[in-house]
Amino acid sequence: MDRLIIIGAVIVIAAVVALIARRGQRDAPVRTGHTAPVQLDRSEFVRPDAEWLVVVFSSATCASCAAAWEKVRHLESSVVAVQDVELNESPELHERYRIDAVPIVVVADREGATKRSFIGPPPTAELWAAVAELRETD
Repeated sequence: MDRLIIIGAVIVIAAVVALIARRGQRDAPVRTGHTAPVQLDRSEFVRPDAEWLVVVFSSATCASCAAAWEKVRHLESSVVAVQDVELNESPELHERYRIDAVPIVVVADREGATKRSFIGPPPTAELWAAVAELRETD
């Protein structure tokens, strides 16, 4: 019986010490957001001569990336080039543009300047409206 009391006391003391030690530690900083590239080198993507480029930075293991690509691929036209840049197929582009989350959709002009971007799967209406608006102002 004495042993059980001693073991119980040791467990309680260890728990209290752990709780006190935990309170003294600071949590690691939490990353609050991801960013899209602000400039693309159009020569690294399909149809660099097209007026607009819509790129989906994606990963084969990402279900929402497939959904994003499904929305983007329908934007292909004579003035809009579209491309899926999948991580395993183009790791150098993901690294160069510091892609740290997927999907990221970038709408870039002829010079490669990002005019709109979406972190995460873009709502279809917003994506299509953004491209239509940009085409009208061009």
